[in-house]
Amino acid sequence: MSVLFPKVNKPREWDYRPIYFDPEKEARKDKKLARLRRGAFREEHEKNMSEMRRKRPSKLAFWIVLIVLLLFSFYFLF
Repeated sequence: MSVLFPKVNKPREWDYRPIYFDPEKEARKDKKLARLRRGAFREEHEKNMSEMRRKRPSKLAFWIVLIVLLLFSFYFLF
């Protein structure tokens, strides 16, 4: 500590920011709170799993078609 210049804390400043009603922000907040209700994560997981099960056959068909095309092209090119 300094003997010649002792530290003196400044008084706290009053910083007032008025809060205005924002309907979009309120809607986002309500939507976020609705997602956090009990069981919401389980419902989201089940929904995602059902989407993955629905997409799985299309992925399989894509890979089968790709392999057939590659085999066909190798057969006729070589």
